[in-house]
Amino acid sequence: MYERRDLLKAVGATTVIALIGPHINGAEISSDSDSKITFSSEHIELALSSTAPGFVSLNVDGLGKGRRGPNIVVADKSTGGYRTSVSDLRGTRRVEYRPAAAPRDSVATWTFEFSGSRIVLTSNWFNELALSPIVFNFDMNQVHSTVLGVIRQDKLLAVPALMHFPGQGSLRLTSSIPDVGLTYTSRRFWKQTRYEETAMLSLPAASAEHQRIVYTLEATAIYPDVRGIENDARFDSFRRNWLNILQFNPTIPALANNTASDTCALAYYEYADIAALTPPLAEGLSACDLVRLTLDRILAGGKAYGMPGYGSYPSASADTWPSMIISAASCVGDGSGDAWLKENYTGIRGWAEAMLATDSDGDGLIKYSVSGNSEVWKFDQNGMPLFRPSNWWDTIGFGHEDAYANALAYRALGNMAMMAKRVGQTKDATRYIAAAEKLRAVYFKRFIDAATGILGGWRSADGELHDYYFLWLNGIAIHYGLVERPQANAIMDKLMAKMKEVGYRNFSLGLPGNLVSVALKDYVGRHGFGGGSKADNSDGFQIYENGGATGSFAFFTLAALYDLGCKAEADEILFPMLDAYGKCEFEGNDAQGLSADWRRWDGTFTGYEGYLVDNYYALLAVVLRQEETSWRNDFRPATMQT
Repeated sequence: MYERRDLLKAVGATTVIALIGPHINGAEISSDSDSKITFSSEHIELALSSTAPGFVSLNVDGLGKGRRGPNIVVADKSTGGYRTSVSDLRGTRRVEYRPAAAPRDSVATWTFEFSGSRIVLTSNWFNELALSPIVFNFDMNQVHSTVLGVIRQDKLLAVPALMHFPGQGSLRLTSSIPDVGLTYTSRRFWKQTRYEETAMLSLPAASAEHQRIVYTLEATAIYPDVRGIENDARFDSFRRNWLNILQFNPTIPALANNTASDTCALAYYEYADIAALTPPLAEGLSACDLVRLTLDRILAGGKAYGMPGYGSYPSASADTWPSMIISAASCVGDGSGDAWLKENYTGIRGWAEAMLATDSDGDGLIKYSVSGNSEVWKFDQNGMPLFRPSNWWDTIGFGHEDAYANALAYRALGNMAMMAKRVGQTKDATRYIAAAEKLRAVYFKRFIDAATGILGGWRSADGELHDYYFLWLNGIAIHYGLVERPQANAIMDKLMAKMKEVGYRNFSLGLPGNLVSVALKDYVGRHGFGGGSKADNSDGFQIYENGGATGSFAFFTLAALYDLGCKAEADEILFPMLDAYGKCEFEGNDAQGLSADWRRWDGTFTGYEGYLVDNYYALLAVVLRQEETSWRNDFRPATMQT
């Protein structure tokens, strides 16, 4: 925290005049010896430059509990040229900036007002001066900030918008000029040992066209109304971080791995599941708007990771079509997207037909174009795979009949039936329900491993079942209703026993994807990313996707446990994860450039992104825990409701 002082001090040729008032309405008013102008309340802590309009530091607590986090912004390197005055009245701190050359009684070209949870920025046009904008240069190494909003055809960001800060909460941004456009950019580049990322949001100053603009920033935390969490501090991290999975890359523009990273169609359903439960981000702006905009890009012919032409995919990954279908359905389920659905049903139906067309032998299971046979994977001179496996776990040799992708396909077919009914296509609805039931009828028999008693990961074209004790895969099959309850109980008992046997207990790191090492013949990752040199790949185990601990896909294990009534076992995993979310321990890099999105079981960083949104899908487990759905007909049918 900043040191408290009684008076602001004059520095150089710029004079800062402070009228210090009492601490009113919980706001602590202070300044420091460097003549930064400061403000602190239960929601906001900030410092302004005394020589030019701009933030030197900023952090928020969307819950208004006075929690202090890292600085969100990199200080503007402006050289000054302004006179600044400060006053305090009835709990509001007011800071006015005037160009040094302007008369002392002239209108302030920028005024900042702070009170409680609110920041108000007012720009006034003056004497045809070209005024500087207010620029938020986000310090992505400290806080992986993002801005959620609609990118217009002129490439500017529309208002209202929401600035979200993982670990802290959000600032809702509105403007007195509805059609003002904001500049929002991000960039990613390789620097020495790791990716560096930058992002910037610029609020334009008043102009001859708009001679007065008022921007209002309101600190808030946006999360679903879940019973039983409001007065339980264990869920504070859920409330501050619910939106963490929604990171918007303005360059694409689409929801992405993070603000400056790739957009991955095979992960869209995760974003949509969160978005569908999210209250409005601002008046006229919903999280589902961002999902639909992301899908619009694909419907218009755009590409995303998981598709040919974007990554080394000979055909769409087996989970890409289901993911996009589920995303569309999640954002029309409440009726808010009916007009969008009617306009885009033909395109969405095309995804479903492309998915079903992969069932080359008509047995009901979708298939991937690569066999998934052991040792089928080829690499270039840099150790990179010439073609990728069939799903999100793109360094593990999933192929042909993929148990995870088929679980998604089952849900997607039920979702297609729902959407078909909404647009009056009853024949389509009947067709998709029949396809879903056909898939379900064969699923368990095809993927159950008689040797281990759990579901294997994939059955390759040569008939072999590849089983590496995938926690998440068994979880999704149970949660989506593809396993009857007696078998589901037996599977989870075996998985929990295996996890205890191999010694994994540090649930603050999330969960390993697999509990035994993926043999080298079935691994597609290069050395340092889970690929070792031994045949059993034990020297690559616990690294990256080969058994590394992560928050990604932990939801499905939690969901299966909660579905089965194993609340104590699920809570033993969930609450350490919530504590780690509160400490922002699933993000950031170490000195070697490796990141926290994947860890060895001792906590050593082995990840690559720095901030990977999939880590935050597990927050959905809180909703499931608090709003449990009863079992019917021996399986949990919520995902198939039409």
